[in-house]
Amino acid sequence: MWRLEMNKSALEVQTRTTNDWFGQFAASASGWLGSKWAFAGAGLVIVIWAVLGPIFHFSDTWQLVINTGTTIVTFLMVFLIQNTQNRDARAINLKLNELIRSIDKARDQMIDIENLSDLELDELHAKYEKIKGECNQRESQARSGKMADVND
Repeated sequence: MWRLEMNKSALEVQTRTTNDWFGQFAASASGWLGSKWAFAGAGLVIVIWAVLGPIFHFSDTWQLVINTGTTIVTFLMVFLIQNTQNRDARAINLKLNELIRSIDKARDQMIDIENLSDLELDELHAKYEKIKGECNQRESQARSGKMADVND
């Protein structure tokens, strides 16, 4: 029994380590790839490619090199960016959930609303638009009441 629990725990640690490795790689890569140095490096690659054009007589192979390279980089970047976006969205949602939970007057129903369907989100949006309209109306009435007091 103990051996089974130990193996299960080791598997969880290995899975978590693999996930942590990719998460750390994705965070580091997206940080570096979003830097001015990465942009400068990409610009340099384009300049070198353009300079080599006359040497290779602007051949199909010369064009294929840049097309293939940029296609592969773009393909990989889609997954890297999506991973970064997912991680950031998750962290922001957790922070917002904690803020909602910690404020007494906040509505706990707002916790985890990112899991609602589009229809449910539309209904919730309509509800808050109605509340906003009611608040604006009360504010307008309060202002017009103050203006009447000033004019008297």
